[in-house]
Amino acid sequence: MSEHYFSENPHSKSSPKTWNCLLREKTYHFTSDAGVFSKNTVDFGTRLLIEQFDYPQVSGDLLDLGCGYGPIGMTLADGAPERHVLLADINERAVELAKKNAEKNGVHNVEVVQSDGFADLDGRQFAAVLINPPIRAGKKLIYRMFEDAEKALLSGGALWIVIQKKQGAPSAEEKLQALFGNVETVAKSKGYYILRAVKV
Repeated sequence: MSEHYFSENPHSKSSPKTWNCLLREKTYHFTSDAGVFSKNTVDFGTRLLIEQFDYPQVSGDLLDLGCGYGPIGMTLADGAPERHVLLADINERAVELAKKNAEKNGVHNVEVVQSDGFADLDGRQFAAVLINPPIRAGKKLIYRMFEDAEKALLSGGALWIVIQKKQGAPSAEEKLQALFGNVETVAKSKGYYILRAVKV
């Protein structure tokens, strides 16, 4: 079976790459690697989700699920130092990179953990969950992430996702509507959709 970035222990040879990126009016320094989603740059979908995100009215922690090397959770933690932000990924290499990137950028209100979805998050609850879903993992796994996110959200909290139209944005929208009873298309750009559903 070919290795994906949602593999627990990537076996591809490490070849790290570091670059600078301007997000929410601040420059960050990121390192990514082979076997981790988006090795060379902050991909367009991730960037769009970061730029469009609004902090929830409800107080509480934020969760970046499937954090990769950490750009979403780290940037949003930096923008809200009063919040605690949890970054979680099944990929061991991604978790180590996210820890190093947070340290390198001086972002301290983060916690980075290895977890298969919500399996190792100990029933914690969140004011917002953000997901750039691993499309190649399949719809069944992605929809389970949505369902688990709905359970883990505090009342008034929101699930934010970024997904391309050609990779199933319309069906994801239907799934969120069925789960939450509401879904909003916050932004559309270059075939990417930012969807937000609020737990009421």
